[in-house]
Amino acid sequence: MVSKRQCIAACIVGISLNTPPRLALAQDTPSASPAKLVQHTVTVDGYPIAIWEKRAPHPRRNLVLVHGRTWSSRPDFDLQVAGEKLSVMDALVGRGYDVYAIDLRGYGATPRDTSGWLTPTRAAADIAGVIDWVQRRGPMNEKPALIGWSRGSMLSQLVAQNHPDAISALVLFGRPQWDSIPADNRSGAAPRKPNTAEAARSDFITPGSISPTARDAYVRQALATDPVLVEWRHLDEFSALDASRVTVPTLFMIGEFDPFYAKAKTRQAEFFLRLGTPDKEWVILPGGDHAALLERSAPRFIEAIASFLERPRF
Repeated sequence: MVSKRQCIAACIVGISLNTPPRLALAQDTPSASPAKLVQHTVTVDGYPIAIWEKRAPHPRRNLVLVHGRTWSSRPDFDLQVAGEKLSVMDALVGRGYDVYAIDLRGYGATPRDTSGWLTPTRAAADIAGVIDWVQRRGPMNEKPALIGWSRGSMLSQLVAQNHPDAISALVLFGRPQWDSIPADNRSGAAPRKPNTAEAARSDFITPGSISPTARDAYVRQALATDPVLVEWRHLDEFSALDASRVTVPTLFMIGEFDPFYAKAKTRQAEFFLRLGTPDKEWVILPGGDHAALLERSAPRFIEAIASFLERPRF
């Protein structure tokens, strides 16, 4: 009989390390110009949500991106640095996708609501509303794929669990594996704690993974778009996360040196095994950390997404 430990080891060797051959990417083309960035306001439950759009000339499908805990979509997914190709949105457009990135309540161009707080349930409902808008906007009314980074991956999983028929695929990148979900149910007015340059630099932990110029550009853009930290409560709503309820095709991806992987490899493997879809893949980005999508591992990040989305399905 194969033990659980042996099964986990087999998954790590057989899935996460056998990455596909490298393909030519948008980031590899120095002459490629950034795609046009368009801002939309989508009303969800009566509230204005900012959406950033970049479109391909002949799109194959729609993608929706969800940012992480601290920073909004523009620094995370559309980092513009002179002489470098670091925009995730531009890279995905270069692969033939229409790309939409959401600013959750209080982030970027989306104002805080009157409560001042954000909760997992509220954020997931906003994402679901945006997905519906994106699908209706698409030329063939197709279901978009949903891509979440860090806490955004947890929110994306909630959406996939609650609205499995709304998306065509799910990508979870840098997903935290918490030992327990804290019950943070503070009341009263939400504080307005300033964000810091130190916080903006904190995810770039692998020496040489990003140029000092790009790192400094990220810090400037992050502080410009998100000068105030967004406050969350009712984090215990994340206790509803259940990998067995994820039934859409799922790509599970993390950087080799991401602390969420380095400190919880067994839990990451167990999460992958519990995913309720047989159409799943686990990719570890060699040399990458929690911000691997903005580092030298970014081409592998884009390649993994494109390869997963475009592989034959029956």
